[in-house]
Amino acid sequence: MTQPAPSPWYAAYPEPQSELVNISREEVLEMLKSDVSVPGRDFVLVDLRRNDFEGGTIRGSINLPAQSLYPTLATVYNLFKASGVRKVIWYCGSSTGRGSRAARWFADHLAKPEVNDTTMQSLALLGGVRGWANAGHEYVQWMDEYDEAVWSKGAAAGK
Repeated sequence: MTQPAPSPWYAAYPEPQSELVNISREEVLEMLKSDVSVPGRDFVLVDLRRNDFEGGTIRGSINLPAQSLYPTLATVYNLFKASGVRKVIWYCGSSTGRGSRAARWFADHLAKPEVNDTTMQSLALLGGVRGWANAGHEYVQWMDEYDEAVWSKGAAAGK
């Protein structure tokens, strides 16, 4: 007799209600380039990978594994708000699972009546870090700890 498949980690939390809003890697790259000469930053990049955190990350990103995000949404929001963040850009490998779910959960938090923050945006990076790493040198030069072997292996495997 086979055991039923375990529920995915995110099944323990409510399904996000907000509509997904994406941001292109081209727009993020322009934000990073213009940020170099501007003191302070009004956006934050959040890498949601945990077990698959390899090959590098987009420069300046913080790592908040998706599996621990939902219970800490209020704290994360308070930290971002106190820092003057206006755009939170979430991503994982492809941003079709964890990245899009986190962006929608955070948007749900922003929309709560007790928060009602219309000045902050929650966005998912189209294509995730995989799309970023495979977009060419212009993007790769904006990665910390870039490891070409990881990304070429993923491309060869069709990931």
